[in-house]
Formats: sequence, C-alpha cells, structure tokens
Amino acid sequence: MPKPLRLAFDPVRRAQQLWRARWAADDSMAAATSIMRVQQLLLARYDEALRAHGLTFARYEALVLLTFSRSGRLPLSKIGERLMVHPTSVTNIVQRLEQAGLVDRVPNPRDGRGTLAGVTPAGRAVVEAATADLVALDFGLESLDAGEREQLFALLRKVRLRAEDFGDEGPEEALDS
Repeated sequence: MPKPLRLAFDPVRRAQQLWRARWAADDSMAAATSIMRVQQLLLARYDEALRAHGLTFARYEALVLLTFSRSGRLPLSKIGERLMVHPTSVTNIVQRLEQAGLVDRVPNPRDGRGTLAGVTPAGRAVVEAATADLVALDFGLESLDAGEREQLFALLRKVRLRAEDFGDEGPEEALDS
C-alpha cells in the first residue's frame, strides 16, 4: 500500500474552496482532481500486488485480455485498441511478457504483416495468481460497498460515453472480434 500522507486537511477540498473564490466549476475541478489522485493510489496498490508476479498493471491487463479471448490470441492492433494504448506501448508490453515466457508471438495468418500475441500456460497461471491478489484487496475499493462501486462505475461510464470512448448501441462486442 502507498505510504499514507496523513495530512491534517484534505488538499482537494481546500483547493476547491480556493478555486470557488476565483473561478467557476469548483465542483468539477474537485471531482477531476479526486479521480486523478485515486488513480495514483490505486495504481500504487496494484503495482505493489503485481510486483510479486513480475507484472505491471499494463502487462496484467494485456494478459487478462488474452485470457478472455476465445483462442487466447489477439492481433497486437486489437490489444492496443482494447487497452486504449498506443501501438508502441503494445509492442513494449508484449515484448516484456514474451521475455518472461508469459506470451508468445506468431505471424497473423489473416494478415501477412500482422502479429498475434498468445497467452502461454505460464501466462495463464500468473493471471490466476495475480487476479487472486487483486481480488483479495478488492481492487483497492474496499472502502466502498457494492452499490457504491456500481454507482461509481455508472457515473464514470457516462463521462466515457460522452467522450465517445465507445458506442452504446447494444450488447458489448465479443473479445475476439
């Protein structure tokens, strides 16, 4: 767990008060700043839990994505799209996972220029162990009950939908498509 700051006051609340005296949208600034701080806190906890498995959160996400796919293999371009990261980042993530023996790469038979990444048996074992550790810490959201977590997801999903992060026409797209 990240080292607690143990401040005598909430700096985001104080910034909100100062912001309110000068500008509008103090509630938006406070919410956005809180989201950014919570992201820092959660990533620190995830990295601590995943370090024992030789993973970063980005590598863990890639392994989970491959594990959820029907065949255990996906094109690198699809991994980048699903993880919402730049192609260079995907290449780096997959290279690191390959070096650790957690994924392998093969030419894509449907695209002569493309590459498929596939999760290995060792990768599946690491995903299971790492996931158990993240679940044990409730993904760092143990201070919220199930209803609050669902509410938080719904609220943040509205922001993502407005940003056109995804379409909201119907059932979720299959992992292998």
